[in-house]
Amino acid sequence: MKVLIVASEVVPFAKTGGLADVAGALPKALKSLGVDVRVAMPRHKCVSDGKFGLKPSHISPLSFDVQTGLSTERANLRTGSISAGPSGGEIPVYFIENNKYFDRDALYGDQHGDYPDNGLRFSFFCRSVLESLRVSLFQPDVIHCNDWQTGLIPAYLKTIYGEDLYLKGIKTLYTIHNIAYQGLFEPGIMDYAGLNKSLFNFRQLEFYGKMNFAKAGLVFADAINTVSEKYAGEIMTPDFGCKLEGVLKERSGDVYGIINGIDYEEWNPSTDGSLKTAYDGNMLEGKLENKKALQAESGLPVDSGVPLFGFVGRLAAQKGLDILSEALPGLLEEDVQVVMLGKGDTSYEKLCGEIAAKYPKKVKVILGFDVAMSHRIYAGSDFFLMPSFFEPCGLGQMIAMRYGSIPVVHYTGGLADTVAVYNEVTGGGNGFVFKRYSAAKLLATLKNALGVFRSKERWLGLVRQAMGYRFSWEKSAKKYLELYNKIMSAEL
Repeated sequence: MKVLIVASEVVPFAKTGGLADVAGALPKALKSLGVDVRVAMPRHKCVSDGKFGLKPSHISPLSFDVQTGLSTERANLRTGSISAGPSGGEIPVYFIENNKYFDRDALYGDQHGDYPDNGLRFSFFCRSVLESLRVSLFQPDVIHCNDWQTGLIPAYLKTIYGEDLYLKGIKTLYTIHNIAYQGLFEPGIMDYAGLNKSLFNFRQLEFYGKMNFAKAGLVFADAINTVSEKYAGEIMTPDFGCKLEGVLKERSGDVYGIINGIDYEEWNPSTDGSLKTAYDGNMLEGKLENKKALQAESGLPVDSGVPLFGFVGRLAAQKGLDILSEALPGLLEEDVQVVMLGKGDTSYEKLCGEIAAKYPKKVKVILGFDVAMSHRIYAGSDFFLMPSFFEPCGLGQMIAMRYGSIPVVHYTGGLADTVAVYNEVTGGGNGFVFKRYSAAKLLATLKNALGVFRSKERWLGLVRQAMGYRFSWEKSAKKYLELYNKIMSAEL
C-alpha cells in the first residue's frame, strides 16, 4: 500500500494546532505496519534549510509548472524527512516551494486576520501536490487529505485529472479535523483554481454564495473520516455540522470516525526532559515533586496537599472558556489552585487575567504558548480542565492521563470517546464528565472531583488507572489502513 499524506502543517516542521501532530505522528505508525507512506506540505518560511536539513529534490527537474486557470505558476520541489522512530528509517517529506505564496511569517494569517489570498495559496498547493507526483515519480494508491487546505485535491482528481493516465487511478480520503474551518472564498476563486463553473452549484462547490474548499473534499473524496466516532455522528446534526450536515448525511455511508492517538515517546513522564523529576505510575512521589515545582514556578504557595487544576489550550468559547470563567469563582471558594496556559480571544485573555489578579494566591494565567511549560502543567496538575463545547478529538485529555492528571471534560466528540466516568463504587473509569453544557454542571462536577481527591486511597487508584490507559497511534493506524484498503477495493 502506497499512501501520500497531505497537510498544510506537519510536526516537526510547522504547527498551529492538532492537525500538525496528527500529520507528523500517523506516518510513523503507518510505516511500522509496512505502508510506503510519504508526506506533502507547503514549504513555509519557518521550514528553514539549516534547521531541518532540506535539500533540492534528487529527482530532475527540481522545478515544475503548475497550470492555474489564469496563468502558469512555478513550483520547486524540496525534500526532507521524518524519523520513523523505533520502526527504523526515514519517511520522505515533499515540500512545495513558492515564495510568493508560502514565504510568510505565519501559516494562515497575521494580526489583521486571514491572508486575503488564502484561496489562491491553497488551490495552488492542491494542484502542485498532484503535479509533483510526476516529478517525484511516486504514484500513491491513496492520497490522504487533511482539512480544507487540501479539499480541492479530490475535486481535481475527479474533474481536471479525471482522464489523466498518471493520476486517474488514485483514490482519496478526506479527514475533517474541525468542520468549523471550511475555507470559504468568493466565487471568483473558481477561475484561478481552473475548475469548471458548472461545479459552482449547491450540490458541489457552492455554499451560501461562496466557494467552499471543505465541501469540495466532502463531495468528491472516495471516503470521509473525522477524528472520533462520536464527532462523526455529531457533525451530521445542525448543532455541530456548521451547515454542512446535509452534505454529510447524503454521504453517511462513507463517513467514518477514527480516534487520534498520541506519541508515547514524546509524552512520557519517565523520560520527559522538561520535568523536574521523572516518574511513572509506580513512582508517584515524583509527580508530587513536579507539582511543587510547578507551584513555585507559577508563584503559588507550595503545598502538595492543595488540589491543582491545569489548563492548556486556546482561550476560546469552543474550549469551554465561557462556562469555565463563570464556574471559576465558585471553584475558588475551595482551597484549590489553578494554572492556565494559552492564548486566544482577547475578551477571554482579559477575563482570565482579571480572575488571576483577584486571586493571586490561587490562580496563575500564562498568556502565550510554551511547549516545555505545557509538559510541566500536565505533570504538576492533579486535574486537567477540558470543558470544551465541542471537541473533534482532543489530545490534551489523553496526554493528561499519561501524566496522571485526571481530566474533567464535557461529554462531546473525542472527549466522550476517551474519558470514562469515574465510578466511586467499582473504581472504574479515568476521569470526570458532565453532559449538560453549563457552568452549574461544570462546577458540580469539579466539586465532586474534589471529594474523590480528598480520599487518598481512591485518588491514588484513579491516578494509576488513568496512567495505564493507552491511546496509541498503532491502533489508530491499523484502522486507517483498513479504511485505505476499503477505498481501494471499493467496499464502501
